Amino acid sequence: MDRIEGRTVFITGGARGIGLGMARAFADAGAKLALADLDDEALVAARAELESRTAVHTVRLDVRDRRTYTRIADEIEATVGPVSILCNNAGVAGGAPVNKLTFELWDWVMGINVDGVINGMQIFIPRMIERGDGHIVNTASGAGLAATASGAMYTTSKFAVVGLSEAMRLELAPFGIGVSVLCPGPVRTNIIANTRAQEPPREGITPDERQRESDLAALADRILQGGTPPDDVGRMVLAGVKENRLYIHTDRMMEALIGQRTRELLDAMPPW
Repeated sequence: MDRIEGRTVFITGGARGIGLGMARAFADAGAKLALADLDDEALVAARAELESRTAVHTVRLDVRDRRTYTRIADEIEATVGPVSILCNNAGVAGGAPVNKLTFELWDWVMGINVDGVINGMQIFIPRMIERGDGHIVNTASGAGLAATASGAMYTTSKFAVVGLSEAMRLELAPFGIGVSVLCPGPVRTNIIANTRAQEPPREGITPDERQRESDLAALADRILQGGTPPDDVGRMVLAGVKENRLYIHTDRMMEALIGQRTRELLDAMPPW
C-alpha cells in the first residue's frame, strides 16, 4: 500500500505507547485517524496533540465487546471515512507464576490479546473485501516467535497473533488486502504499569509473593525503558505497510527469530 495520504487508519490502544507512535507516524504521512483506548485522559491528550495535523476521531473501546466494537466501526466510517488500515494494537502484558494462574486471568489476557485482534479483523475484513482494498497490522511480540521469560499466557497469546496473521495474509491476498504482524523487542512504554492497574484481582497471594511479583514487574519495566522509542516503532510500521511486509520487527534479534527461510516459504505459498 504505497498511498497513505487521505486514508483512514483505525488503531486500538491508539492513545498510548506503540499505538500513539503509530498514530503520529500515520498522521505525518497524511492519514486520517480513528483512535480507540480505555484511558479517557490519554484519548483527550492524543486528540489534542494530533488534531492540528489531521482529522482525528477518538473512542473509548474495550476490544472484547463485539457489539460495541461493531457500532463504533460504523461510527468511525461515517465520521472519518472507510477504514483502509486497521491496526489491532491493544494488548496487555498479563501474567502470573504458573502455580497462581486462574481461569479468570487466562480469559482476560486471551480476551484482549487474541479475541481483540479477531474481533477487529472479523468486523473490518468484510468491509475491506467489499472495497477490494485494505491493510491490517496485528501487534504481536518477539515472544510470539520464541518462548521467553514473558510468561505462558502472554507468550501463548502472541504466538496466536503471529499464526493468525500468517494465515490471514495468505487468505486475504486474492482480495487485495495485506496483513502485517508487528513483532517488537523491548519498547519504551508503560504497558507493565497499565497492565497491573487493570488485571483481575487474584486471591491467595501472600505478601511475599506480591512483593516478588512487584520486583519482577519493576525489572521488566526497566528493560522496556531501555528499548526502542514508540515513535520509531510507529515509523517502522508505516514503512512496513507501504512495503506490504509480512513481519515488522524492531531489532536484529527479532529479524533473526523470523528467519529468511520462513519468510521465503510464506511468500511463495499460494492462497488456499
